[in-house]
Amino acid sequence: MAMETGKVVRLDDLDRNILRALQTDAGQSLDEIARQVGSSKTPVWNRIKKMRARGVMGPSTVVVDPEALGLEACFFVLIRTSEHEAEWQKKFLAALRARPEVQEAHRLAGEIDYILKVRVANARAYDVFYQALISEVRVFNVTALLSMEELKNDVALPV
Repeated sequence: MAMETGKVVRLDDLDRNILRALQTDAGQSLDEIARQVGSSKTPVWNRIKKMRARGVMGPSTVVVDPEALGLEACFFVLIRTSEHEAEWQKKFLAALRARPEVQEAHRLAGEIDYILKVRVANARAYDVFYQALISEVRVFNVTALLSMEELKNDVALPV
């Protein structure tokens, strides 16, 4: 949940039902959402505005099928580095943000320092990404794991 001045945002059942409806299809009409949650348009709209203001929801986006765009290869890239200085981290973060093929990036605890989810057309496109990344930032070790099959991909959170 989002934080509101250092505290977890409290949501009631109506808020949670609205979030469930929006996570299913954020493009549905306000009338449809109100019908689903057993309320009317005005209270639902006010709740949505309030949850946005409190940071519970970010901007509405569209989920695009990567294969429909020819982005058939999904790699999970494990990165170990011997560099942990602030300047290196800043440069690394800038390199990741500049690359649209990086869908997710996480800093980890344990032996692996970072994991990236990279979506590209094929192995050749991954190599282009990899060569560009290592030309910009120094890394100790990179392991790329190709996802053979996506078993679950759900952006909806359990609310």
